[in-house]
Amino acid sequence: MGGHVDGDGDAHVWHNTPVTEPADEQTPLRVADRPSTSVTRLIARPAEELWAIVSDIEFPARHSREFLGAEWLDGAEGPAVGARFLGRNRNEHFGEWETTSTIVEFEPPHRLTWAVGDPEMPGSWWGFTLEEGPDGTAVTQTYRIGLGRSGLTVAIERKPDREHDIIAGRFADRRVDMERNLAALDPAAD
Repeated sequence: MGGHVDGDGDAHVWHNTPVTEPADEQTPLRVADRPSTSVTRLIARPAEELWAIVSDIEFPARHSREFLGAEWLDGAEGPAVGARFLGRNRNEHFGEWETTSTIVEFEPPHRLTWAVGDPEMPGSWWGFTLEEGPDGTAVTQTYRIGLGRSGLTVAIERKPDREHDIIAGRFADRRVDMERNLAALDPAAD
């Protein structure tokens, strides 16, 4: 069953703000603007086949240097709007931590979005969008910064004059893992 949530911190923000790439030095990156970065790859596979992979919440952990894995909470057995999962993470700056995420968009086989932290005021959103066309399926993975408290906001509070650089560094790092995720979906990448 598909759908999305509504409200101030909701998924509509996910689509209504522009993607800002870290290479765009003309646009200062600020948490207040909820900037995002994304990676897209055209893959010669049908959307339904790719959906079966990207809608597995463990999929990103197989290729990430930070996300270690997840488990569904509250008896959930898979993605649905409102389903929650516990994610385990680790990086060199913050050590190990856990987050609770909530599925805020679930539109098979086209869109899966989850909010990290409070779904009304998330620290970030992550998602996959699939658009099938005559040459294959364009798969996009997106990471958008939210206004909720996160390790990123803590780092910026410590060094507010470095906000742009901190966000740009975070985007560059996350893009590497997103590119690895999409490459893993592409049989032509072997």
